[in-house]
Amino acid sequence: MKDSFFKLPVLLDGAAVRKRIRYFFSLCAALFLPRRSMKAVLLRYIFRELIGYFIVAFLFFFLIFFVNHILLNAADILEKRVPPGKVALFIFYALPFIIAQSAPFATLVGFLMCIGRMVTDKEFLVMRSCGRSPYFFLIPVAVTGLIISIFSFMVNDYLIPLGTLSYNKLYLSILVSNPAVALEPYSIKRTQNSTLVIGDVSGQHVSDLLLFDTDSSGQQRAVICSGADILPHKDDAVIMQLDMENALAVFFNRENRGSFDYLQSAHSVLNIFSSSFLPGFGSMNPQEMTSHDLKIKLKEMTASESDENSATINAYRIEYYRKFSLPFGSLFFAFLAFPLAALFAQRNGQTVGLVIGVIIAVFYWALMILGQQFGFRNGLNGFWAMWIPNILVSFFALVFFIRLVRQ
Repeated sequence: MKDSFFKLPVLLDGAAVRKRIRYFFSLCAALFLPRRSMKAVLLRYIFRELIGYFIVAFLFFFLIFFVNHILLNAADILEKRVPPGKVALFIFYALPFIIAQSAPFATLVGFLMCIGRMVTDKEFLVMRSCGRSPYFFLIPVAVTGLIISIFSFMVNDYLIPLGTLSYNKLYLSILVSNPAVALEPYSIKRTQNSTLVIGDVSGQHVSDLLLFDTDSSGQQRAVICSGADILPHKDDAVIMQLDMENALAVFFNRENRGSFDYLQSAHSVLNIFSSSFLPGFGSMNPQEMTSHDLKIKLKEMTASESDENSATINAYRIEYYRKFSLPFGSLFFAFLAFPLAALFAQRNGQTVGLVIGVIIAVFYWALMILGQQFGFRNGLNGFWAMWIPNILVSFFALVFFIRLVRQ
C-alpha cells in the first residue's frame, strides 16, 4: 500500500493524526471481531452517530423556525401591550408546529453530515472492505428515519391541533378583555367577506371608520362613520360593539348596479364578530383537527358536495395529506441522504453535507409552499399538492442508490 499506516508522513497535524488512528482502530475492530459481534457493533455505532447529528441539526432548524415564526408574532403581540406571561404562552402553544417543521429537515442535514463524515474519515470504506454492502447501511438509516417520522407525525397530528386550539382561545380572550388591541391605528383589516379601514385609535374611541362587506346572498354594503366608541358586550360571538356617530350605510343592488339604497343615523351600533379576526371561530378549522377528524369531515363534505364549496373541500384535503407528507418526509430524506453523501462527500463530508442539505431543504420547502398555493388557488388535488416533493425526493434517492450499488 502506498499510503499505509506504516509509511506515515513525518509531519501531520493533530486532525490528520486522529483520523489515521480512528481508521486504524476501525480496521482492527473489523478484522478481529467475530462476524455477529462486528455487525452489532457497527449497527450500534451508526445508530449513535445518526442520532447525534440529527439532534445537532434539529437544534439548528428549531432556532431558525423559532426566530421566523415565534419572535415575529411575539413582537406583534407585544406592540398591543399584551402581558409578558401571555406572550410566553403564545410561544409555548406554537412549539409543536416548530418541532414538526424542524424534524424532516434536521433528518436530511443531520444524516448528510453524519454519513459524509464517515466517508471522509474512511470509515465507510473500511466497512465496505469488510464485505458490508450498501444494503447493510440502509438498516440503521431506514429505522432511524422511520422513528423520527413516527415521532414527527404524532406531534403533527395531536399536539399541533391542541396547540392551535389553545392559541386561538388565548388570542380570543385577549381580544375580549381589550378589544382595542385588535384595531391598529391607520390600518386595514381583511376577512373572507369584509374589509375594515381604520383611522385613528385613542383608548376606546376610533375615528373615521369605513366598512365594506358582503352578506350571504351576495349583496354588498358600505358603512361610513366619522367616529365610534367601543362598547362592552355580552355575547361571546361578538368581539366588540361600535357605537357609531353620523353613520351612513349604502346598500348596493346586485341585479342593478345603477341603483342603491342608503340609511343615515346619528347613532347606530355595529357588531364585530369573533370570526372577523378568527375565521375558524364557532367551528373547527382544518389546523385544529387530527387526521382522523379530517378523514370523517371529508367524507361528510364529499357526500354532500353539492352543498359545499369545492375549494373548501380541497383545503381540508390539503391539510389532511400535509399531516402525512411532512412528517414522513424524514423517511424519504433518510433514503436520499445515504447515497448522496456516500457519492459526493469524499472530502470535507460535514461541510458538504451541510451545504447540500440546506439547498435541498430550501427547494423542498419552496415546493411545499407552491403546492399549497396551487391547491388553494388553482384547485390542484390535495394529494399531489402535498406529496409531489416527497415523490421527487424518493425518485432521486433511488437513482443515487442504484448508482452507489453499481459503483
